[in-house]
Amino acid sequence: MVGARTRSVALAALLAGAVVGQDAITASGTNFTLAANGMSYLFHVDTESGDLVSDHFGGPTTDFLPPAYISSSGWHDNLANYRREFPDVGRSDPRLPAIHIEHADGDTVSAFLYRSHDVVQGKPSLPGLPATYGNASDVTTLTVQLYDNVSDVGAVLSYSVFPQYNAIARSFKITNNGTSNISIERAASFSLDLPNLDLNMIEVQGDWAHEFNRVLRKIDFGETTFRSTEGYASHTHNPFFALVTPTTTESSGEAWGFNLVWTGSFEATAQRFSNGYIRVLLGLNPLHTSIRVPPGEQFQSPEAVAVYSTEGVGGMSRTFHDLYRNHLSRSQYTFQTRPILLNSWEGLGFNINETSLVSLAGEAEELGIQLFVNDDGWFGVEYPRDNDTMGLGDWTPNPAKFPDGLDPYVEQVTNYTILNSTSKLQFGIWVEPEMVNPNSTLYHEHPDWVLHAGKHARSVTRNQLVLNVGLPEVQDFIIGFMSNLLSSAPISYIKWDNNRAIHEMSRPSDDYTYILGLYRVIDNLTMQYPNVLWEGCASGGGRFDAGLLHYWPQHWTSDNTDASARLTIQLGTSLVYPPSAMGCHISAIPNGNTHRNITIEYRGHVAMMCGSFGLELNPSELSASEADALPAIMAAAKRVNPIVISGDFYRLALPDNSNWPGVQFISADGTESAVFAYQQFATLKPAAPPLRLAGLDPSARYTNDLDNATYSGATYMNAGLNIAWLGSDYQSKLIWLTKQ
Repeated sequence: MVGARTRSVALAALLAGAVVGQDAITASGTNFTLAANGMSYLFHVDTESGDLVSDHFGGPTTDFLPPAYISSSGWHDNLANYRREFPDVGRSDPRLPAIHIEHADGDTVSAFLYRSHDVVQGKPSLPGLPATYGNASDVTTLTVQLYDNVSDVGAVLSYSVFPQYNAIARSFKITNNGTSNISIERAASFSLDLPNLDLNMIEVQGDWAHEFNRVLRKIDFGETTFRSTEGYASHTHNPFFALVTPTTTESSGEAWGFNLVWTGSFEATAQRFSNGYIRVLLGLNPLHTSIRVPPGEQFQSPEAVAVYSTEGVGGMSRTFHDLYRNHLSRSQYTFQTRPILLNSWEGLGFNINETSLVSLAGEAEELGIQLFVNDDGWFGVEYPRDNDTMGLGDWTPNPAKFPDGLDPYVEQVTNYTILNSTSKLQFGIWVEPEMVNPNSTLYHEHPDWVLHAGKHARSVTRNQLVLNVGLPEVQDFIIGFMSNLLSSAPISYIKWDNNRAIHEMSRPSDDYTYILGLYRVIDNLTMQYPNVLWEGCASGGGRFDAGLLHYWPQHWTSDNTDASARLTIQLGTSLVYPPSAMGCHISAIPNGNTHRNITIEYRGHVAMMCGSFGLELNPSELSASEADALPAIMAAAKRVNPIVISGDFYRLALPDNSNWPGVQFISADGTESAVFAYQQFATLKPAAPPLRLAGLDPSARYTNDLDNATYSGATYMNAGLNIAWLGSDYQSKLIWLTKQ
């Protein structure tokens, strides 16, 4: 599915003679040039050694330059001073490898040397793995075949270039042609040696309810690294980072972004060696590999995506957003506006039954809510889910709460007609398929189905254990009960949760097997039920990653619904993932996490910056002023949603750096712009700085509804808007610009 902006950009590129199709990759002998509209990626085969050598990843370049001179005196010579494309272990290179294999005889040295290459239009899929996609007009793929003649192991490197996005997708495949098992000990899907540049790393770190906080680090000598060892992408880190120059800003300067299309444990590293070269590695966490590859079989690495921007961090982010919406997310909802929803959790918690839920759905319908979501607490027979200590794994409706099952109850909900419309209320439901409570029928019947390490104690977190989704029987169980659930009632939305990390595994490779099993399950269900709107959740943003974005169009961004905290979380998430993929709700005050009291207008504006907007509260408990304000907020959310779904996103001022943060969306056709401006804390002095906008046509004129004036795009971007703030904390404004 292709958005309007992407279609117009592609047409403009064609008219301008930009790089398209077969022009994207050229092979002059064994010199390889991958070209995009504003980027080049060059590498070659060293004719003497047969090794692959990195030459350039950055702005457009047409020539292969001689390498920098490095003295060969001392301990480091030969490959230690090469910029390598696929570094292996040994052979005079002491830096971290991209591939580390333990061979059948215990040897860990590899020598992958060039054999041949192929160029194909389009992009082959990665069986069993999420990946970017595109046809011959979107992407061109180079495959390079390497071989280790000593160990009889082959490698195929895959490079796919998306010219209009200045993006490269990389992965590799290892084939064991020997007669005994080998073991993959390290696998970095993206490996690159950059020259001696002065660079900083931007990454995101956090915890539950504190996700995606931006961190800036200097790439100094040694390893600048972070990883997840939690079995999943995790709240603590995310498989994304950017490299930027010291002068790069949000809107200008060079930025290289790297993201792993993977949901499991990972490791990201930038290693500056003594010669100044910087080795970039992004792939699986070596603590969770040791992946056996029997004779005649293959190991396929996940895909990693890299983008290059000369328009600063913001340009890098918008490239990821466009690429992922058009060439990663495969859901039919990717470019569709999302229904405004009400989730039952913060309003009712576990204290639910058919009567209370139908009543809450009626309140939702009277507000104009379009989708009612039944959260946790609806299942369990022998172990009823009345709290979080029991019932997970027993996905049968609780007969005490739903005497006749789900269907009659859901029929009542979906029989409501939405306020001021002829449409019926939609119904959604919460599940946590990968987990089990020890207090459950499933666990008592299948204690061997959980991840565990022999006789060691099984760590219980949040009163639950993790099912081993790497087992085919567990995969079939999840597919089976989810299919039964979706066939039992008119369900149009699923919230798929995951509320703990993986702590015990019998083998390090169990995580890799688990994630492959998870992808099989989700691929099966999303293909079987394409009309269901799927939302991922992992106690919030614990698995907000590109792997799951391939299957699910949106993800619950954080369990922290405090609007001020959410600004930081949402802007951090937007470094790589599109706002259209974020789920954000208005919750009650005082906030359950921070106990702050923030105006409903501010809460509403922060929530409507996301693709999926909704409420997480009991409407009957709204104050009179909140109830009066809500219709206008919902109307604004409906108006802005198409621009959030398909438009361009600009971070104008960050809450970490300014008391007056702001963001801007511009519609795909450029005719409208929505500006969200905030004041965190009231001040007498100094005055708020002007909010300088971005992305407008400098010569065009735009009318705004702040002062009903018309100014040029240049004026908005260079002089900015002066906003009069009230003398109180947590104020916000939504300002519309219309192109004349």
